Amino acid sequence: MNAQRLKRAVGLWMTYAVLLIMMVISVYPILWVIGSSLNPGTSLFSSTLIPKHATFDHYVWLFTSPDSQYLTWYKNTLIIAALNAIASVILTMGTAYAFSRYRFVGRKHGLAFFLVLQMFPSMMTMVAIYVLLNMLNLLDSYWGLLLVYAGAQIPFNTWLVKGYFDTIPRSLDEAAKIDGAGHNTIFFRIMLPLARPVIALVALFNFTGPMTDFLLPQIVLTSPEKKTLAVGLFGFIYDQFGKNFTLFAAGSVLIAVPIAVLFLALQRFFIAGLTAGASKG
Repeated sequence: MNAQRLKRAVGLWMTYAVLLIMMVISVYPILWVIGSSLNPGTSLFSSTLIPKHATFDHYVWLFTSPDSQYLTWYKNTLIIAALNAIASVILTMGTAYAFSRYRFVGRKHGLAFFLVLQMFPSMMTMVAIYVLLNMLNLLDSYWGLLLVYAGAQIPFNTWLVKGYFDTIPRSLDEAAKIDGAGHNTIFFRIMLPLARPVIALVALFNFTGPMTDFLLPQIVLTSPEKKTLAVGLFGFIYDQFGKNFTLFAAGSVLIAVPIAVLFLALQRFFIAGLTAGASKG
C-alpha cells in the first residue's frame, strides 16, 4: 500500500511539475511583451521583466497622436474578424449538417477532398489567390479578404462540426420527423441549439485568425487606410517609425483584448458542452 501511495504521489507531483513548466512557457512571453510595452524609449531591453520606470506613454500615443492610425487599423480588423466569424459559422453549419445527416453521391469523396486540402500549407496558394482576386476585381477590398478567409476555413470547420453533429443521436431527428417536423425545423430547432459549444468554438477560431494574420492582408490590401492591425503594427519596426519596438509591443498587447472578451463571453457554451459530454459518458 505504501508503495502504491508513493507511486501515486510521485505521479501527481510530476503532473504538477509538467503543468507548471507549461504555464511558465506560456505566460512568460506574454509578461515579457507587456513589460516591453511599458519600457521607456524604443528599445525592448530591460534588466527586469517589468521595467523600473514603467510608463503608459506608448499606449497614450497610439490613441491620441495625430500620426497614429491605430484606431483605424483596430476598427478595420474588428469588422473583418466579426464578419468572418459570422460568415464561417453560417457556411460551416449547413455544410457540416449535410455531410453528417444526408447520404448523397460524392459524399465520401467530398470529405476526402476536404481532408486533402488541409495537407497543403496556405503559403502555396498566395499567388493563385492574388490572381483570382485580381480577375474578380476584389484586390484592395475587404470583401475579397473575407472571401478568402471564409472559404479557406470551410474544409477544417466542416470536419470539426461534422464530428460534433455525428455525436448527436439520430433518434432525435427521427422523433421530430414522426411529429411532422421538416428538415429546416430539425436543423434550426434541434441541431443548432445542441451544437452551441461547437458553434462558439468555430466563431472564436474564425474571429481570432484575422486579428493576428499578417500575410494575406499584406497581399490583398494596398490602401493605407484599409490596413489591418498586423500590417499596420509592422510599420512600427520596419517602415514609418522604424525600429520602434515598444510601440509595436503596446499595440500587440491590445490585440488580445477583444479575443479575451469574446472567449469569456463564449466560455459558458464551452463549459455547457463539457458538462453535457460528461453526463452522457
